[in-house]
Amino acid sequence: MRKLLLITLFMYGICAQAQTPREWRDSVSVLIEAINKAPKNISLRLLKAEANINLQQWDYAVQEYGYVLRLDEQNLAALFFRAFCHTQLRHYDLAKFDYETFLTIQPEHFEAHLGLAHTLQKMGKKTDAFDELNRIVQLFPDSADAFAARAAYETDLKQYEAAVYDWDEALRLQPENVEYAISKVDALIRLGRRQEAREQLDAIVRRGTPRGALKQWYDQLK
Repeated sequence: MRKLLLITLFMYGICAQAQTPREWRDSVSVLIEAINKAPKNISLRLLKAEANINLQQWDYAVQEYGYVLRLDEQNLAALFFRAFCHTQLRHYDLAKFDYETFLTIQPEHFEAHLGLAHTLQKMGKKTDAFDELNRIVQLFPDSADAFAARAAYETDLKQYEAAVYDWDEALRLQPENVEYAISKVDALIRLGRRQEAREQLDAIVRRGTPRGALKQWYDQLK
């Protein structure tokens, strides 16, 4: 999609490196003019919606994706990004519907599953959110991010033993990920497993992270 946007901006005389809010607004104006001439051009509408997202114009982006879906009800880009915009607007029921519709078409899309899990969490549907996170781990057993997503939710719910297990699995798959390692330390501290937490911190330092960057966690172990 980014490549298409840059090509379109170049075609209509806008700098291909446009990144500032003013330049994004200029691109929206140009795209609106182009859409008026070709209202059924899905590519142009997707490009305008992307520009709206870059300007955090969530309502306009939702409207544009709605136009696209009236032209092509199974357009995956429109379903996915409309769901994202709905979450920004806290329209969680609508986001859930779009993610679920997307997944009926493309059932093994990692980001859509994560988006749905996040939406269910925001809706306070704990059981459904856990079911979705478990499904993600089952579908993507080689993804560290899958285990990390479940661990983060377990941490939010103060289920620290389960979180430690999932942080370990994430680290098994990405052993150099400092963020995962620190998250495991935090869970160990909350469980009172101070020696394990210190050993994990020392391992992080040995792998190259300055000890000073970990001061707040070392301080909790004094």
